[in-house]
Amino acid sequence: MSLSARIARTFGITEGESRPVLIGATLFFVMFAGYFMLRPVRETMGVAGGVDNLQWLFTGTFLATLAAMPLFGWIASKVPRRRILPWTFGFFAVNLALFAIAFQRDPENAWIARTFYIWISVFNLIAISVIWSVCVDLFPSAQAKRLFALMAAGASIGGLVGPLLGIALVGPIGHAGLLWLAAAFLVVGIFIARHLQRWRDAQPAGENLSAQARARPLGGHPFAGITTVMRSPYLLSISLFVLLLASVTTFLYFEQARLVEMKFPDRADQTRVFGTIDVIVQSLTILSQVFITGRLVQRLGMAALLVAVPVVTMLGFVWLAFAPTFAVLAVVMVVRRAGEYAFVRPGREMLFTVVPTEAKYKAKNFIDSVVYRGADAVSGWAKALVDMLAQQPAIAALLGAAIALAWALTGAGLARAQARVEKEPLPEGFDVAGEGLRR
Repeated sequence: MSLSARIARTFGITEGESRPVLIGATLFFVMFAGYFMLRPVRETMGVAGGVDNLQWLFTGTFLATLAAMPLFGWIASKVPRRRILPWTFGFFAVNLALFAIAFQRDPENAWIARTFYIWISVFNLIAISVIWSVCVDLFPSAQAKRLFALMAAGASIGGLVGPLLGIALVGPIGHAGLLWLAAAFLVVGIFIARHLQRWRDAQPAGENLSAQARARPLGGHPFAGITTVMRSPYLLSISLFVLLLASVTTFLYFEQARLVEMKFPDRADQTRVFGTIDVIVQSLTILSQVFITGRLVQRLGMAALLVAVPVVTMLGFVWLAFAPTFAVLAVVMVVRRAGEYAFVRPGREMLFTVVPTEAKYKAKNFIDSVVYRGADAVSGWAKALVDMLAQQPAIAALLGAAIALAWALTGAGLARAQARVEKEPLPEGFDVAGEGLRR
């Protein structure tokens, strides 16, 4: 057996799938390399805006996401499916260039820092959601279960390279230079996505995935994502899962910002600390995605992806309640984030492979952005209120443990629901509120 055949057999890749896996992984790589290069900059700008103001930044992010959704909904309705990603990435690349100019002219302006924090918090969810929308559109459920973890490994490699670039380049080229480089990554991503579309053109997997079908706009109205979610018990369950995930993340994020501000007052040092954490997270994620995730879902099913990390996070919160130190927090943050990227995110995206095409773009993006950022805003104020009333980090940690338990139970229910829907595939255009998703 040749080396390439052994590699394909090891990772569950069948004939003709190596190329799309490589293209998909490369697309994720450039997107995540650019974003994770900027993520430490975002955290630094959040601290610069004042840790006590984080709940306001989260609220501003939610409002900005609400404002952005009709624009994305209009693009998804009017632009051919295969061109939704190029339009979205091109728009964000122009935005990055404008922020780079602003940083060059006034690098210490607190309002520019706050605006950038809000903008990039909207950008990352929409841009990442669009890539996954393309993937769940181009790959049927059976392929997705075998290939998504491998393609997501490209995201993890990008997430590892990005912070390293940020750490190495923040001194020589500054924050503005990092923004210019991230804009270039987005432009490269547009060309890579075209190759993935062309692969599907050559190997259509059903009428809905033909080149002719993907050359047509989705139609509908800009707010279809909201109405589709509200009519579907299945999509509402996914929304609850994302809401709980975001709430857990927010509780840990606020503690991270508070402790980093106390221990590392210099902005460049803060950027390096956040970058170092990202490097550790992505290293663990890559190993998990390449050697564990695919085997886990094939042997134990999707429930393993959607339940394991919430349970571990719950135990981490309990640990943090009794030992509220930066070292413990760093361990819990690393484990939760690595687990989310390696297991929860691929599993969460597989949930969308069984819904109609319009829902894969509009409803999915609504859940990934508006629901996520809405949960951020609400849980941000809840965390601030708990801190103000209790004056004890342990109280917030135990509340976080309770939220993580609810997250695990929701994931278990979703895994069962996805298995039922997969056995009864919906015809294109079927109302996602129909009986096929109610059972």
